[in-house]
Amino acid sequence: MNRRELLAASCLAGLGPLANHARGKDAPVPNKEFYELRLYHVAAGAKEQALHEFLAKAAIPAMNRIGIKPVGVFGITKGTEAEVYVLMPHKDLASVATATGRMLADKDFVKAGAAFMDAPKSDPAFKRIESSLLLAFDQIPKLQVPPRKETRVFQLRIYESHSVKKGRKKVEMFNAGGEIAIFRRAGLKPVFFGEAIVGAKLPNLTYMVVHDDMEASKASWQKFLGDPAWKKLHSDPAYKDTVSNITNMFLKPAACSQI
Repeated sequence: MNRRELLAASCLAGLGPLANHARGKDAPVPNKEFYELRLYHVAAGAKEQALHEFLAKAAIPAMNRIGIKPVGVFGITKGTEAEVYVLMPHKDLASVATATGRMLADKDFVKAGAAFMDAPKSDPAFKRIESSLLLAFDQIPKLQVPPRKETRVFQLRIYESHSVKKGRKKVEMFNAGGEIAIFRRAGLKPVFFGEAIVGAKLPNLTYMVVHDDMEASKASWQKFLGDPAWKKLHSDPAYKDTVSNITNMFLKPAACSQI
């Protein structure tokens, strides 16, 4: 076993407890994807554009070559600051643990991304990266790519819970409780749903839906809130106090996004 294989094996051994946490003790390994949701904090303007060029010309092609696809890129600009979200689906934890090493071993990636990756300390390419590791829900085990439409808008929502137990109940509410089915009926089209295993604001679940436009978003949420099945589910005492805080944002897909 060479050094790279040894490091990968060590990483996977360390990730084992995370997999058990995600699927429940002694449960079979599910055929569900893992998602890394990466957030780049970058200055708006030239730095933001350089990041998009790095993703389009270097990072996304390299990810695709090692089986990470489709890759989503979404953003929002707030004055002088830009936030760029990169969604990377992985078929298993081995892919998560070895992705960086495999990409850095890719000569084409290193060459194409040199300007971005070799930026000096005095003029860094970005300010900081945040990342979360998510496990797909039972009801949506694979990422769903929506049809492309010029006016479409993506909605990213994070539901925090005040305890792990309540967080699990909220996941159950989506799966066994039927909330995802109500989403679909209301026109809230899922892209992914994931339980956070590693990241900030734990415990939480994170999901993304897509709308044809902002008017469609308003109509779908109104339909959802008025659905009798939702009203019944929402009033079920078994699911009381499962969410303590909600982060809600609307994002536009970047030109390089494969989603």
